[in-house]
Amino acid sequence: MRWKAVVAVDEKWGIGKGGKLLFSVPEDMAFFREITWGKTVVMGRKTLESFPSGKPLKNRVNIVLSSDNAPREGCVVVPSIAALDEALKGAEGDVFVIGGARVYEELVDRCEEVYVTKIFADGGADVFFPNLDMREGFFLAREGEERESNGYRFRFTTYVNKKAKKP
Repeated sequence: MRWKAVVAVDEKWGIGKGGKLLFSVPEDMAFFREITWGKTVVMGRKTLESFPSGKPLKNRVNIVLSSDNAPREGCVVVPSIAALDEALKGAEGDVFVIGGARVYEELVDRCEEVYVTKIFADGGADVFFPNLDMREGFFLAREGEERESNGYRFRFTTYVNKKAKKP
C-alpha cells in the first residue's frame, strides 16, 4: 500500500472557503478523477458532504474519517486514525488522502507523494493545506508546464516525502 495525497491550492496554500473549493478548474477535476479512479480515498465528513448530493465518489473505496461514526451509504466510516489503520490492513495499491484540512494535516506525513495543483491566485481561503515547501522531508520532485483553464493559471506539481511515516 502506498499513501498519496491530491490537492489544489492557491498561492497561499489555501484549499477552501466556507466549506467549498476555492476555484473551479475542469482540467484539475479531470486529473483528480483520473488518478483516484479505482483507488481508495480517505476524507473527512465535511469533504464527503461537499460532493454532489453528499454521495461517495464512484468506482473508489470511500473511507470517511469522522468522530460522529454515523453510517454513510457507500462508505466505510472510521472514528479514528487507529480505526483507519485497522480498516486498511492488508490493502494493496494506492490510498489517496483527499481532504479536508484536518485530515490532510493528520495524514500528510504518511504520504510518499503529494500531487499539488498550484493555482496562481489568492482565493481568500479560510482553510489551508500544509506548506510542503516548508515541511521537513518534502521536496518538489516534478513541475509541469503552466496551463490555463476556466480563467485560472495553474501548474501540476508532485512533491515527494523522503521521510514518509509508515503506520
